[in-house]
Amino acid sequence: MHCNEVVLAGRLSMEPAHRELPSGALLTRWRLAVRRPGGRSARQRSDAIECATLDDGVRDMLAGWRLDDLVQVEGALRRRWWRGGSRYEIEVRSARRVEPAAPRGRPRRTTPHAGDGTAAETGPAGDADEVADACSIDEKPSGGEASSCDHQDDAGSAEPSTR
Repeated sequence: MHCNEVVLAGRLSMEPAHRELPSGALLTRWRLAVRRPGGRSARQRSDAIECATLDDGVRDMLAGWRLDDLVQVEGALRRRWWRGGSRYEIEVRSARRVEPAAPRGRPRRTTPHAGDGTAAETGPAGDADEVADACSIDEKPSGGEASSCDHQDDAGSAEPSTR
């Protein structure tokens, strides 16, 4: 059995940008900063994940998103090719804002990272349950395994690595 399903929750680190393709289709791309699961001793604690859609309905869901909004997307991992390169990205089929970004100038609270004892700046208090709900995937009726992400209010941003 093959399965290509992706659910991500993270902070918007690049606002949605639209570009018309030679075919006339409108491509919308944005980036999420998604915290890596805790307990791993790596220097990089989050990943920058590129997201894209050609779907007008998804594009409507993105209306009003701002940098640092906490969002959740569902879709599939795709590799797009063009002359001179390729890129992995999430082809998004649904998206929602879980929590708007804190207003500029408003102080942000600090909470510890999962398992490493360091602190991270986060959004306003009272959002942990909503974020946890956004990160959980219940067991699928097709026998798929339940999974969840370890994301808890990541306010950081990461730039993609170039290889």
